[in-house]
Amino acid sequence: MSQFWSPVVHSLTPYVPGEQPQLDNLIKLNTNEHPWGPSPKALQAIHDAANDNLRLYPDPNADALKQVLAAHHGVQPSEVFVGNGSDEVLAHAFMALLNHPGGLWFPDISYSFYPVYCQLYGITPRTVPLRDDFSIGADDYLPNGSDRAGAIIFPNPNAPTGRPLPLSEVERIVSGNPQAVVLIDEAYVDFGAESAVKRIAQYPNLLVAHTFSKSRSLAGLRVGYAIGQAPLIEALERVKNSFNSYPLDRLALAGAIASVQDQAYFEEGCAKVIAARETLITELKALGFNVLPSAANFIFVQHPAHAGAELTAKLRERAIIVRHFKQERIRNFMRITVGTPAQCQALVQALKQIL
Repeated sequence: MSQFWSPVVHSLTPYVPGEQPQLDNLIKLNTNEHPWGPSPKALQAIHDAANDNLRLYPDPNADALKQVLAAHHGVQPSEVFVGNGSDEVLAHAFMALLNHPGGLWFPDISYSFYPVYCQLYGITPRTVPLRDDFSIGADDYLPNGSDRAGAIIFPNPNAPTGRPLPLSEVERIVSGNPQAVVLIDEAYVDFGAESAVKRIAQYPNLLVAHTFSKSRSLAGLRVGYAIGQAPLIEALERVKNSFNSYPLDRLALAGAIASVQDQAYFEEGCAKVIAARETLITELKALGFNVLPSAANFIFVQHPAHAGAELTAKLRERAIIVRHFKQERIRNFMRITVGTPAQCQALVQALKQIL
């Protein structure tokens, strides 16, 4: 704390990122990184881009990346916005599109950066409780008389629960709130949920955010993007160009473009994660764990006879780290990233010993 801090800084409770410890023989299952590496074509493109051109600024509009993303998703380049990781994309959206009377509605159990952005940008948050089964209830986001959202955001699949919301229910929320921007944070959608991108043309209030950090195994490159109708994208561009005109460097642009173009590797990686996830779910259920349905690259689990903090600590003693949250409603759960089959088996064996 310092006398030189602004009032905004004094009021902030910053987001706490997942731990990145340096431990020998660590099995790291706490930050939802892809267990298999990036596309070799992406790595080669990054290598090739590390040349004398690094003395030059990158394309501030990232036109080449927008074109390949637009082709991949079946939209126009003018409907694509790119940023330095999806967190930056979300931050710009909070400032440009989500600050309206009526407040920003999002689930009470969700991505913990949302309330931080609300603090940072002076947005009034309104948390909407998940249902008893930890699912998002579409009816809970629909207007009730004069009570209606100023804007809405939620992940699909939700995090940290992993539960997906069917596209038909997502569409009910979007169509039921024509007065509000509805931002669907699809960081994990490629592992089994249905994307709302296919509904962009129908709804001028729909914005969908994606990341290269999960299904494309490029968390270290920091590339994210959003898709929406052109007026929403223009709002994001206006904020971006008032903040940092060059959010993606030349290496990031090269790697991201090559990753999108390597569809076969992308699909293979997603399939391997999904297969490992389903095997892990079966084995943990056999140990007595309650496991929420997941369409993500992680699972959310709870054992009726053991506290989440206790299990997390005992796994750490065995150099296996998972994510534990202190919120009262989920304090007995652990979020476990799906690792390689060998990592998942090591986790299962460690839990057998603990239990």
